Amino acid sequence: EVQLVESGGGLVQPGGSLRLSCAASGFTFGASSMSWVRQAPGKGLEWVSSISGGGGFYKNTADSVKGRFTISRDNARNTLYLQLNTLKVEDTATYYCAKGGRDTWSEGLRGQGTQVTVSS
Repeated sequence: EVQLVESGGGLVQPGGSLRLSCAASGFTFGASSMSWVRQAPGKGLEWVSSISGGGGFYKNTADSVKGRFTISRDNARNTLYLQLNTLKVEDTATYYCAKGGRDTWSEGLRGQGTQVTVSS
């Protein structure tokens, strides 16, 4: 079964950090570009960051989170990560991992999401 399962979300104060994980199965994860996207309450899906397949040498990150969020992957564990630092209230959203790069993630597989709430 092709599947993406996110975890690691939670409630955090402004300025705090979280690390999200996405466990992949059922496809050749190591060869696949992967992305993180998010959806804030009442808003549409927003692309956050992407990483290339293989060694993950190519990364792209949205300007809104650049310098605060870092995408990475562990192909041996079939897992995608997103490190969230210096969180802001406006980062509150459901975060999804998706198969595909910046221009293709919307066409394919996406997980069920993990909730990140930034509040004091």
